[in-house]
Amino acid sequence: MDAYGHVNHANTVTLLEEARVAMVFTEAARQGIEDMTRGMVVVKLAVHYRAPLVFDGNEIDIEISVRELRVSSFVLDYSVHRGKAGSSDVAVTAETLMAPYDVEQGRPRRLSEAERDFLAGWHSGGSRG
Repeated sequence: MDAYGHVNHANTVTLLEEARVAMVFTEAARQGIEDMTRGMVVVKLAVHYRAPLVFDGNEIDIEISVRELRVSSFVLDYSVHRGKAGSSDVAVTAETLMAPYDVEQGRPRRLSEAERDFLAGWHSGGSRG
């Protein structure tokens, strides 16, 4: 919490990270897409605050979708809802530019076909928050 009783910026970014990890690593692995665990980095992060997030015991839900899907990058869009996903009470929107990264080689890599297919299932309009 910050001095005003709102969820502070660092914690908001952590909430976004947790949603991204659940999608990019956990859900992908559940579907047999192991390539993403080889490495994925955040290239750019932008957070837009529309209303304060207040820790009051109520549910916070995050919807996530892929807006742009390129050969070696993709953009994730987030909507942070105070309440159930799909509600009109959106407190935060955000986006991250992501790039696959070869940790062993220490350099960017291209998305595999399996990764692209997985991400295509999350394309804007088909989000699975």
